[in-house]
Amino acid sequence: MNFLSTIAIPVFVLAFIGVAMGELPGLKMNRTTIAMTAAVLMVALQIITPSEALKAIDPGTLLLLFAMMVINVHLEMAGFFNWIGQLISRHTHSPRILLAWIVTIAGITAALFLNDTVAVVFTPLVLEVTRSLRRNPLPYLLGLATAANIGSTATIIGNPQNILIGSSSHISFAVFLGKLGPVALIGLILTWIILVNLYQTEFKQFWETQDTDINKVEIDQALLRKSLVLTCLMITAFMIGIPIQLAAIAVAAALLISRRIQPEAIFKQVDWSLLVFFTGLFIITGALEQMHIVDQLFALVQPVIGAGIGSLAIVTALLSNLISNVPAVLLLRPIVPQLGNPTQAWLTIAMASTLAGNLTLLGSVANLIVAEIARAQGVKLSFREYIRAGVPITLVTILVGIFWLSVVA
Repeated sequence: MNFLSTIAIPVFVLAFIGVAMGELPGLKMNRTTIAMTAAVLMVALQIITPSEALKAIDPGTLLLLFAMMVINVHLEMAGFFNWIGQLISRHTHSPRILLAWIVTIAGITAALFLNDTVAVVFTPLVLEVTRSLRRNPLPYLLGLATAANIGSTATIIGNPQNILIGSSSHISFAVFLGKLGPVALIGLILTWIILVNLYQTEFKQFWETQDTDINKVEIDQALLRKSLVLTCLMITAFMIGIPIQLAAIAVAAALLISRRIQPEAIFKQVDWSLLVFFTGLFIITGALEQMHIVDQLFALVQPVIGAGIGSLAIVTALLSNLISNVPAVLLLRPIVPQLGNPTQAWLTIAMASTLAGNLTLLGSVANLIVAEIARAQGVKLSFREYIRAGVPITLVTILVGIFWLSVVA
């Protein structure tokens, strides 16, 4: 190992610590700037050449992420998510039914429109409904956060790490859904049961019906119809085997053909920071491969992850909570083709890295989004309050996933 490689090691360590923490102490740097800076340093230290860095970037993953963001923005502008909130408020007659609606809707929409998007658009709605009904908002916020993560397990487009896995594994949308859809469904049911039992006082209290402002939402009917029709066509394309990236970007392009909406209004709401974050992580892990650190990692963990689905799931869950789920998947990505059953390994990693996000408040960006929006509106979802529900939900759902992939799937 030469001098420059020796310098690169602490850069790697600091980068992964910063990504896990979301910042570096004393610096105004978030996950994106940390990943981007570390990637530039890898090139500057000659660990990876500029051409190798470009090859390390996965354009399919970035394209699919971008396309899903464009689709989500159109649905939000059309009032789709507010319309769902309207349905929830109109058809709720008890606290248990309200929680069931939140868990179900969050799970289904997260499977199709990214879990982070679900957290952003539904947290204000949940707060508004619970405030107007004079309910304790915490179990419903927990239901939203955990269900968004669990529901996103079901599909390749449910969360960023699944999008990455889909591009790397070439598993079809239908196969992925068939294998992990039942895990998500069972997980949502168990989440509802756990929350109802943890907050027994809330769910035994008298239900007082109130009029809510959520019923007075504005919906762009034309844009909503266009967005829903094209989204249904996209999902149909996924199911019949058309390449996922092609179908998604085609729908995104079709949505951008408009006589009323300026494209700048759409692009302003695209999460460019996430795309830059992924780009930086691709280069960092590419540099790790150039230094053969990934080979050393495989030699270290192969006896454990080669022991079966349970061992691989546990390693993935632990790694996801140590350095975050996307970096964990990127580190495991070069190892998977060397395993006995790569398809099963990819499904296990997708399941465990996603469900592990429910363990703590810091385990998933969706969790943090829910907590931050709630805090801004005077509702504190503390770390301790979160893990009361997060720990049992995570343990039970991962066990279900291990059993399903080992015995049933």
